[in-house]
Amino acid sequence: MTLAPTSRDPTDADVHDYAALTAAKQALAQDLKRGPATMALGLDPEYRMRPHLRVIADAIAGVLAGWYDRLLIITPPQVGKSTLVGEWGPFWWLTCRPRDDIVIASYAADLAETRSKGIQQHIADYGAEYGLMMKPGSESVHDWRLTSNGHLRAVGVGGGLSGFPANLIVVDDPHADRAAAESPRIRNGVHDWWSSTASTRLQPDMGAVIAIMTRWHEDDFAGRRLKEEGRLETGGRWKVVHLPAFADPKFGKDPLGRDPGQPLTHPKIPTRDGARLVAWWQEKKRTSMVRDWHSLYQGDPQPAAGALVSEELLRLIRDTVTDVEPQRIAVAVDPSGGGRDTAGIVGGFLGEDGRLWITDDRSGVMSSDAWSLAACHLAYEIGAASFVVETNYGGDMAALVLRTAWKTLQDGHVDPATGERWSIPADELCPLVRVVRAKQGKLLRAEPIAQQMILDRVRLYGIFPDLEREWATWQPSDPMSPGRIDASVYLAYHLLPIPSTGVQFATPSGSMPSSSASPLAGAGAGTTGLSPLA
Repeated sequence: MTLAPTSRDPTDADVHDYAALTAAKQALAQDLKRGPATMALGLDPEYRMRPHLRVIADAIAGVLAGWYDRLLIITPPQVGKSTLVGEWGPFWWLTCRPRDDIVIASYAADLAETRSKGIQQHIADYGAEYGLMMKPGSESVHDWRLTSNGHLRAVGVGGGLSGFPANLIVVDDPHADRAAAESPRIRNGVHDWWSSTASTRLQPDMGAVIAIMTRWHEDDFAGRRLKEEGRLETGGRWKVVHLPAFADPKFGKDPLGRDPGQPLTHPKIPTRDGARLVAWWQEKKRTSMVRDWHSLYQGDPQPAAGALVSEELLRLIRDTVTDVEPQRIAVAVDPSGGGRDTAGIVGGFLGEDGRLWITDDRSGVMSSDAWSLAACHLAYEIGAASFVVETNYGGDMAALVLRTAWKTLQDGHVDPATGERWSIPADELCPLVRVVRAKQGKLLRAEPIAQQMILDRVRLYGIFPDLEREWATWQPSDPMSPGRIDASVYLAYHLLPIPSTGVQFATPSGSMPSSSASPLAGAGAGTTGLSPLA
């Protein structure tokens, strides 16, 4: 007797499995439409997600959701921004709005066309899952269409867009390099193209702009847009995602929630490898010109006109070759106002050649506990005989804070930032603490020291990007206190004999007379100058 088969017909099973697989693929495809980074991660096995890319992707999703129609993303070079924003972003946008018209613009047409090729490749590889197919006969990388009637055009900044309505314009690095950004003619050409050509193509129903770039100049594409239209959080139009190489509170709340000084993540470095990330960005800082570090990597270009000294001069006074014997060694401190501004901590010595040599810059945004420990650790490292501390806001408490910190280091202390153990021998005497109170403005105090740099009476024993940047860009109208300038100014007045500046200077009672003239008032009543604290 032949038994009837009890299993389902194989053909029916195949159909069932195929339907289940198709449904799963469709569900996955829809799930990946949450954002461009999610889509890239789900479709490309080689794509590496990092926290900063997630932040950028979420901001792009906010544009599509209608939360804002202008998005500006500022990052250092080579952190995966262009691949995400210029290729995965438009592809993801078309999966959500397949009939939209998109413009990809960059400083050169061939770069924009490279992004266009990347989008075309994504359509070829993954578009079928989203109903995206290239229209036959419309495969030019410069200008192409989808069967859904979506349309993309790739142009160089300055290129024509006549007759092309745009629902989305992606501006990817509108400036080629520093020379182009600093040329008024070329820079104004970018602004004119935006005003007269690109922005006029945006449509009223959906006319959004996503710009991503590294900064070059205070009046570059980002600078001009923010100046003219403002930031979203202050009532303007542009949502700004600013991701500097190292977090800095001067830029406001960090998009990644980083503490000051923490590094930016990188596509080729594991996020958990913090030491390697710090080393990567520190190397970029060490090998970059000061203005390049702050504009490209920190996204903070500053005007050089009206600065105290030029970048060229600062490069000229760097000297790690000359062998000079220190005569007096000191650490100068400009405490931060409540821990909000930069606490200036600068070390150096008066050499046998009569010059001031600046050897260390340990400045940073930190509390009084932190800056006092850092200053004491530096003083012990370099063998300083004295501190000079500005006490406008802290009074004589600054001396007590330093002495307490010295005792803490004698008991042993672990630096929470690096895990390094700091210790000072128990029999090592705390350096003499001298306090100053500044009575004149910062500019009046700093100008005589800038003149000493010009006269080659101040040299930098190394490269100090942050210190140099303050000297080369700070202006009296800047809202942030220049802690590094202030500390180096106090160090100079403390160690360097400075010819009369026309500002009254007298030594405290019982001290040897000084030939210096200084716009610093001493701590004692009725005295000026640098006053030792009893």
